[in-house]
Amino acid sequence: MDTAVIKAVVFDCDGVMFDTARANRIFYNDVLVGFNKPPLDDEQFLNVHMMTVKAAVEYLFPEMDDPRPVYKMIKSIGYESVVPFMLMEPGLIELLNAIKQAGMVRGVATNRTNTMENVLIQHKLKNSFDIVVTASDVAHPKPFPDQLEKIMEAYALLPRQIVFIGDSIYDKKAAEGAGTWFVAFKQPGLEAHAHAVSMDEVGELLKLSKYNS
Repeated sequence: MDTAVIKAVVFDCDGVMFDTARANRIFYNDVLVGFNKPPLDDEQFLNVHMMTVKAAVEYLFPEMDDPRPVYKMIKSIGYESVVPFMLMEPGLIELLNAIKQAGMVRGVATNRTNTMENVLIQHKLKNSFDIVVTASDVAHPKPFPDQLEKIMEAYALLPRQIVFIGDSIYDKKAAEGAGTWFVAFKQPGLEAHAHAVSMDEVGELLKLSKYNS
């Protein structure tokens, strides 16, 4: 990974910026209970963790020709109720400040949709990113490269001027499709240009002065 050319650092949300395991389990289990379905098993959880809400609904309720009752339930529960259960990754704010000081763009590419803004507001990160691209902002969510391509277009960047930090096969495929660098976060088995298990390690990989003094 050629850090000398990187001009933008883009983060996935769930599993990277935040540990959302508990929050997502609570949310989707509440939805499933409303339709007398058992709670998520581990395989289901791993899948919905990567998916958009639309894809998760289709996956969890394949028998429904008309999923509108599910969306009604989702709206009545509201993801806002579980946002407090999202745990911010230690060192994230310090890393974002260091990226800004280095003159790099700070971005988010997430398969969340209308919940992302509230997540940023509740966790006081609204002003910590220069660009946030959700599944609602593109024609095709991850694993397609649309979100990363949108960020490239917004800042007139070449693929190798972006590093994308993710934790799933969806993130890896999106980076591959866009041609960007990819750092796998807390996923040693995921093929990537580099691996990190903490925000400090990301800072070291980026050769930011705060982390390499």
